[in-house]
Amino acid sequence: MVYTSLQECIDDLEKNGQLIRIKEEVDPNLEMAAIHLRIHEAGGKAILFEKVKGTKYMCASNIFGTTERTHFLFRKNFGMMQQLIEVKNNPMAYIKKPFKNFSLGLAAFKALPKKLNARAKDYFEEITIDQLPLIKHWEKDGGAFVTLPQVYSEDMDQPGIMQSNLGMYRIQLNGNDYELNKEIGLHYQIHRGIGVHQTKANVKGKPLKVSIFVGGPPSHTLAAVMPLPEGLSEMTFAGALNGRRFRYFYEDDFCISADADFVITGEVYPNENKPEGPFGDHLGYYSLTHAFPLMRVHKVYAKKNAIWAFTVVGRPPQEDTGFGNFIHELTGEGLKKEIPGLKEVHAVDAAGVHPLLLAIGSERYTPYAKTKQPAEILTIANHILGSGQLSLAKFLFITADDTNTISVNNIENYLSYILQRIVLKRDVHFYTNTTIDTLDYSGTGLNTGSKVVFAAYGDIKRNLVKSVPFYLENLQGFSNARLVMNGVISLTAGKFKDYETATNELESLNQQLTDHIVELNEIPFIIIADDSAFIAETLNNFLWATFTRCNPSHDIYGIGSFTKFKHWGCKGSLVIDARVKPHHAPPLIKNEAIEKRVDELAKKYGF
Repeated sequence: MVYTSLQECIDDLEKNGQLIRIKEEVDPNLEMAAIHLRIHEAGGKAILFEKVKGTKYMCASNIFGTTERTHFLFRKNFGMMQQLIEVKNNPMAYIKKPFKNFSLGLAAFKALPKKLNARAKDYFEEITIDQLPLIKHWEKDGGAFVTLPQVYSEDMDQPGIMQSNLGMYRIQLNGNDYELNKEIGLHYQIHRGIGVHQTKANVKGKPLKVSIFVGGPPSHTLAAVMPLPEGLSEMTFAGALNGRRFRYFYEDDFCISADADFVITGEVYPNENKPEGPFGDHLGYYSLTHAFPLMRVHKVYAKKNAIWAFTVVGRPPQEDTGFGNFIHELTGEGLKKEIPGLKEVHAVDAAGVHPLLLAIGSERYTPYAKTKQPAEILTIANHILGSGQLSLAKFLFITADDTNTISVNNIENYLSYILQRIVLKRDVHFYTNTTIDTLDYSGTGLNTGSKVVFAAYGDIKRNLVKSVPFYLENLQGFSNARLVMNGVISLTAGKFKDYETATNELESLNQQLTDHIVELNEIPFIIIADDSAFIAETLNNFLWATFTRCNPSHDIYGIGSFTKFKHWGCKGSLVIDARVKPHHAPPLIKNEAIEKRVDELAKKYGF
């Protein structure tokens, strides 16, 4: 299906029984987000809110709510896009089989953006920020946010659409110190293309012109989150995936997407920041208030019958999971070619994506050696941690599987494979005082923390414990020992106070377990938690709580630990302190009164 607008997408979804219309007036203050979350959790349909308090515009969400629905939206051109990405990574395939790849020429043409001889008044009416749907998602959010923005900027040294950047950086529309209708917040994190553009603008002492598109064909939204190969424009991707060229024109020197439902234009001046946030984010916690670039609003445009597209993020999995799964299917082969020896990689959504990365590589360095141990996978690990947004990984598990019997997508099986083989004296590698994801508050400051690589390869070293051993049931200061999965035990400890106290607590655990070093071989990981029963209840609880609440350099301990020639290891279990720390951001909690209102709507609409 080729979509010329978001409305056509909505009509197509409804025609195929994949849309629910909410006809009652809904409140953009928490209620709409709560409805979205309820429907998404049930694996429900895309949602069209027909009447939204405070605005004349309808709103749509959960469009990408399932991987199956995302495939449905792009059913016509998905295979073609895979071929185009393959050609980008392997142009010889195109040259050797020109007739087989003839159709790619037409797709490549559709990828070229089309400049129109047009004016904004031909497509839009001019409005103000306060006329937009001002949706507040979580109770402690600093205001209303745009959660599916397509943020467009150009390179001052190479102006034009082919060298532009399109990214999805959240936009705060009101609240805090923003002057309504004149100022909005532009939040972008490290390893984002817009940062390069703003740096160049700052050097020249000029404002960076930014255009924010909302809505339009769904391929435009997906393009904004697409990690494309170097040199492939997001705008060309949007056109190729939709099978229709991206249409644009310029107004007041700002790029305008002719197909967008809404466009906000403005300028970001050097050294102008204002507090942005809090915002309930995709790790399942609030990202807190920090100074981020201020965007001075120039003009706001809307189509006559525009539809506002939004999503709600929170503890995963959420709608953005569908983005991730779809993108991985589309680009997975390309990543393997970019990193030699890499077979599979999986950013674990249940752990908030960046906190936990699982990978499978190759071991080809020493095929003549009798002893199998990590070698090439260490090189691959370094390559991963130096590659785009993969570099934001905090915990990286990597192994090699000569038999090709494991997959990073079967998480429990994969972790068991690692835990059976890891040598805790040798295979734990820390990266301290480095950059981490902006949204991760487990570190020592904004964007600052540590990483750890667990690189395990070779023969099985142990059988993994399948029940809680007796010597973990009566520990002083630790209680309620629970089996999380084979080889992993969780213990409840008192509330975290500070790192000095934590060090003493974990030293006490070390002393109590020193006599059991041999038995602990069956328990590679011990997780210290506020509530061990919660950690052990589901695999997703374990993944979320453990890897979002831990700063590796500060929160990893070991029974019988040692440091030799700067290398850390342990003779017994590796211990991860996954308790909530005072500097962590608060978790997202639903509003009970709003949930009762959603209960009523759920009965009426059957979601």
